[in-house]
Amino acid sequence: MKKVFIFWKKYSFILLIAFVTLSLLDLRFALLAIICMLAPAVVAIFKGRYWCGNLCPRGNFYDNIISKISNNKKVPKFLKSPGFRAFMFLFMMTMFTLGIKKNWGNPYGIGMVFYRIIVITTIVGVILSLFYNSRTWCNFCPMGTLASVISKFRKNKKVLQVSSHCVSCKLCEKKCSLGIVPYEYKGNALSHPDCIQCGKCVTICPKNAIGYEVTATCK
Repeated sequence: MKKVFIFWKKYSFILLIAFVTLSLLDLRFALLAIICMLAPAVVAIFKGRYWCGNLCPRGNFYDNIISKISNNKKVPKFLKSPGFRAFMFLFMMTMFTLGIKKNWGNPYGIGMVFYRIIVITTIVGVILSLFYNSRTWCNFCPMGTLASVISKFRKNKKVLQVSSHCVSCKLCEKKCSLGIVPYEYKGNALSHPDCIQCGKCVTICPKNAIGYEVTATCK
């Protein structure tokens, strides 16, 4: 299972490419986008924004392809602000709903609505990555925002832990593309609702002080 997970995190971006290609041939393929719109919210009930950091094909595309050309700079606070995120959620959902209503009963028309929203937002994410980091879009993605809200109320709080042995070297903060500061949670669960549990902070930590099962190195 671990090998399958590693393979998925490395190559699931191929599904995004296949989606774009097949939908051009037949717009009904674009209806499959509903999976990536509902999955973040469903997974958030149990594991927070885990989908965004581990299972999302587009997130995988940003991590494995776009990160190579990204500027890797901090995302402006404005793009992460509650007000902007709320605006993006309402705007995108309104446009999406109106598009579905207009094309109701026409699978090709509805497919175009899905196709257009996925392609345009992906392009926006790529462009923003040239100025900031590769996951800039994920900071205000409407589905990510919804998953974040759900994460605040979920009962199952399985999240990353930050050991009290953390030395606050700040490497984790520099590595986090969502602008979270893991070392501020020293001795507690990394319970920030926007944590996508991508594992970058876990990998970069020189003391092994971050993980689901923390085994901190004291030396």
